[in-house]
Amino acid sequence: MTRRAELVDETRRQITGAAALLHTTIGPANTSISSIAEKAGVTRLTVYRHFPDAEVLFEACRAHWRAENPPPDALAWLEVDDLEPRARRALGELYTWFGAHAEELYPLYRDMRTMPHAAQERMREDNRGLGNLLVSGHAPEGEAGRRIRAVARHLADYRTWRSLVIDRDLTDAEAVDLGVLLLVSLVDSGRPAIQTRSTG
Repeated sequence: MTRRAELVDETRRQITGAAALLHTTIGPANTSISSIAEKAGVTRLTVYRHFPDAEVLFEACRAHWRAENPPPDALAWLEVDDLEPRARRALGELYTWFGAHAEELYPLYRDMRTMPHAAQERMREDNRGLGNLLVSGHAPEGEAGRRIRAVARHLADYRTWRSLVIDRDLTDAEAVDLGVLLLVSLVDSGRPAIQTRSTG
């Protein structure tokens, strides 16, 4: 029975590994159950037996890939009280990680809308958590705080890093400097950086 359980676990790892590889190369939109089965060396029926629905498969793939490519420890950012050094540390760690995994992350974000709803929401939750930790203790209540957290989440997003570094040719250090400047200025001002234009 122990050997059988080991074989079942190994088959599951093969499937999740194959799916994670395909998701981070050709992208979820181009990944079929047949292609996962072929890459894992199993039948389509075996894939369905282990993962009866797409949400379960995506969650297993996410856990598999993140275990092999652990993101920065965001909770450790809270050890830094002052916002500027915290933001510099957080964005520095995040942007370094984004850069190290840029090509693997790109298909996931490109195809995000094709993923199961639960997988999309998990990605959004991850981003909300990063942004909230970034400005924890520094975002006031009310509308100003809501906008500050929105900016923090934007800065903590892979797509922001890619836009600045890959598409606009900034270095990681330059992107971090801009992010820190924006966030600290916004918090210090106590009001949104961009005022809405009066229509009166």
